Amino acid sequence: MHKEFHKWWSSNLDKEMDVVVYGHYGFSLLMFPTAGEDYLEYERCQLIDSISHFINSGKCKVFSINSINGESWLRKNLSIEQKAIRHQQYNKYVIEEVVPFIFNHCNGHVPIITTGASLGAFLAANIFFQRPDLFRGVIAMSGSYNLKYYARGYYDENVFRNSPEDYLSNWNDEKMLNEIRKGKIVIAAGRGDYEDPTASKRLSKVLSSKGIPHKLDLWGEDMPHDWPTWHKMLPYFLGTDF
Repeated sequence: MHKEFHKWWSSNLDKEMDVVVYGHYGFSLLMFPTAGEDYLEYERCQLIDSISHFINSGKCKVFSINSINGESWLRKNLSIEQKAIRHQQYNKYVIEEVVPFIFNHCNGHVPIITTGASLGAFLAANIFFQRPDLFRGVIAMSGSYNLKYYARGYYDENVFRNSPEDYLSNWNDEKMLNEIRKGKIVIAAGRGDYEDPTASKRLSKVLSSKGIPHKLDLWGEDMPHDWPTWHKMLPYFLGTDF
């Protein structure tokens, strides 16, 4: 499998950020890591191996990036307000730096599908819903889509703007909603240990209330919040829905 490493100093985050690219051709699959992990997590945990057929056959080209969850929602010694601001800076990094990098690397405006598991599912869904003009779809696995848990009672514009359940419920901009309706949306979760399928159901309910087509796919009680589940989910959705 072809693999490339890239890095640059992010003006939005004021730090060096890494990206790893897998494959040569196909639509772009932008992967957001779980929790506080890094851009190589999906390779270490063999999720890249599970989708290697799609990469090697040229169906998709994978771009796996770092998160800054450890500097925002998962950082204990930081105010909720500062966590929300840092998260907003991360959004700008993805939109203003990563997306142009992908287009440049692919020599054109290729379709970009976002994906991630756990906290990565939230990041992938949030960035898709905010900029459906840039992204063509999302595969969100085992996520939670409301920031109230991490905000612990604090609520401001930055928290609201990054909590998909909240801002989607309040959106009445038909132009934006129509852009979202054009995308392919998969919201998936298991029903096994440590999974929270109700989070996916709540997001699905909001999407349905706005007339947004999507696929809600809840797997069985033998599917825990862990890598074996995502090893099955991601290749399945790449094969059946994209």
